[in-house]
Amino acid sequence: MAKARIAVMVSGGGTNLQALIDAQISGIIKSGEIVLVISNSHTAFALERAKNAGIKTFSITKKECGSQQSFEKALIDELEKENIDLIILAGFLSILNKSFTDRFAKRIINIHPSLIPSFCGEGYYGLKVHEAALHKGVKVTGATVHYVNEIPDGGEIILQKAVYIRKNDTPETLQRRVMEQAEWKILPAAAEICSRKIIENKEI
Repeated sequence: MAKARIAVMVSGGGTNLQALIDAQISGIIKSGEIVLVISNSHTAFALERAKNAGIKTFSITKKECGSQQSFEKALIDELEKENIDLIILAGFLSILNKSFTDRFAKRIINIHPSLIPSFCGEGYYGLKVHEAALHKGVKVTGATVHYVNEIPDGGEIILQKAVYIRKNDTPETLQRRVMEQAEWKILPAAAEICSRKIIENKEI
């Protein structure tokens, strides 16, 4: 059976990338295959995770390119060279322009560590999201996988999973639990849903 060709875009440690690699090995992701990992940092540990799994890597920085437009062109060239069907943003900390997101409409998904529409949009990433949730005093948080458009965290929601906040939580303990209980479960599940849709549409 044909599989959707997946590229995962990362900026840091790659814990969500590892969850995707593990899900592919265990058969949770069966309609797609990760064939490329792209990073906007040459030193991201996620690149090591990819190499350990035998996945091709590509890294490039905006600084090297000189502009957002040149940076996105380099990304597009690499994605198209590898015939990528689905792009997964897994902690990719670079905002992508409308021209980029429109080119891959309904082909880019992102994981965000809150229940959108809470604690999302520009400036909400990493620990900042969990700090905001604790500061507000919400009792339930979680994670969301959504399609990517030109508005940060603004695309259609694919999956969400709730995580209860504990009385003694710190941003760090909450971040870890949201990853373990939500992100690492719904991101692979969404990758499978989207890969299956792409394959079914290709077969028509």
